[in-house]
Amino acid sequence: MEYQERSYRLRFRQDDLVHFQVVVGQTDLDIGVRRERFSPEMARWVEDLVRRQRELLEKYIEEHPAFLHALSPCELKPGAPSIAVEMADAARLAGVGPMAAVAGAFAQYVGRALSRRTKDVIVENGGDIYLRSTRQRRVGIFAGKSPLSNRLALEIRPEHTPLAICTSSGTVGPSLSFGKADAAVILSPSAPLADAVATAAGNMVLELEDVQKAAEFALSIKGVTGAVIIKDDRLAACGELKLVPLVT
Repeated sequence: MEYQERSYRLRFRQDDLVHFQVVVGQTDLDIGVRRERFSPEMARWVEDLVRRQRELLEKYIEEHPAFLHALSPCELKPGAPSIAVEMADAARLAGVGPMAAVAGAFAQYVGRALSRRTKDVIVENGGDIYLRSTRQRRVGIFAGKSPLSNRLALEIRPEHTPLAICTSSGTVGPSLSFGKADAAVILSPSAPLADAVATAAGNMVLELEDVQKAAEFALSIKGVTGAVIIKDDRLAACGELKLVPLVT
């Protein structure tokens, strides 16, 4: 699969890291690591990791297609790979189907593996980020056509990492959403959970008045530490997070 640039990725890339891409099927990763730790061998190693995990998940889905199509939590069958178990557990807490957690699950799997080779790593997969850092970082928020898009960033301190920052949108991208949020951004130490809750919170936003309710819902789920919900010019934020102006 040929790699295609995603413009929003420029909003989270870090100048002190080397960024490279790994694409296997529908898994399209942008990865940043310390310059001195990067090598072409690392990129090939990550690609092999992703391919193996995808093969395990695809085999399970082939045998149990309900896992792929479920829009609400579903029971796992015997022999489910660990990545499917993590997705199902996150989906159960959020009240959505397990595939709502797939992008976060792969970002976390790769990020944790790379953390054994580099102290600073950021993995982005379809707007879902797994971050481990030894320095303060800023991650910009892309919210489609909202006037708040690319105006704000999350300031992340190193002691708050590893951390996942996952985004769902009903107006941007191909992912399934039943809501109309421009961005539902969820923070959690667990990327599968943040991904699943972002979907659930985004589904709740149909009108401007829904943003606060969606943010409070997200924060009510154990394991979620912060939430930012954006629709048009309305924003609701709660939890352990710091929003700052995005400097371009």
